[in-house]
Amino acid sequence: MAACTKRAAERSGCAGAQTARHGACAGSAGAQDTLRRVPWRPARQGGAALLLLLAVAGLGAATLLISVFGKQNLEALRERRTQARLAQASDALVGFAAQHGRLPRPAVSATDGRESAEPCDSEAACSGFLPWVALAVEGADSWGKVLRYSVTPEYTRAPLLRISAVATKRVQTRDGHGNLVYAVGHDVCLLYAQCAPAVVFSQGRNNLGTSVAGVAQANGAQGNVDEQGNDGAVLSFMQRAASDNPAAPGGVFDDLLLPLALPTLYERMATARALP
Repeated sequence: MAACTKRAAERSGCAGAQTARHGACAGSAGAQDTLRRVPWRPARQGGAALLLLLAVAGLGAATLLISVFGKQNLEALRERRTQARLAQASDALVGFAAQHGRLPRPAVSATDGRESAEPCDSEAACSGFLPWVALAVEGADSWGKVLRYSVTPEYTRAPLLRISAVATKRVQTRDGHGNLVYAVGHDVCLLYAQCAPAVVFSQGRNNLGTSVAGVAQANGAQGNVDEQGNDGAVLSFMQRAASDNPAAPGGVFDDLLLPLALPTLYERMATARALP
């Protein structure tokens, strides 16, 4: 009898333990269900917002970079086009001389590209605008300014006497220390120490020049003595690297200038039998 009672008690204890274990498992499962049901939306929404902000910031930075580099590329393209137009003008001037035995006089005006009919017997009278109609070339640079032109008076008259004609256009530049040095010509142009017979140039994007509508452009800078020198030059011109630094020797500068090479002029004229 006592043995039966003991076994019953053991069975009762086992049942109680199993019940407790089931209760614990049920509680654990309930806790896991509760955890699974806890919404994580706030964390996911915060991450999505951060990603959106990063994407917008990245897009803005990319747009800014594209804008900056796009402008730089556009200006570089305009500069190359203007240099090409100067080269075409120079070649056309030589071709004109080979055909007519002389270089052309400047244009009638900034809006009339025909060659002036009036003889230019002084350096000032022979300085003005490129006669683009007479040369059949583009008469303006890529910024809408009329190309400038200055020619030695003696070279506008035929026949051109090579044994006595003296080219008078001097071209200066600046060395690494900002000092003026000659790129073409000398202090005094002589028969045995020639300068250039003519120069053609663009006054660049900024400051001075004359628009294709004939409107003189204002000088928007201070201390740009090299640009101002080119604007009124009839004998001595400046050709140097572009600079947007007002403190640079000669100030800011973006003119593009091309002197006409005297040996090339004589060679082409001689080949065409346009020299006496």
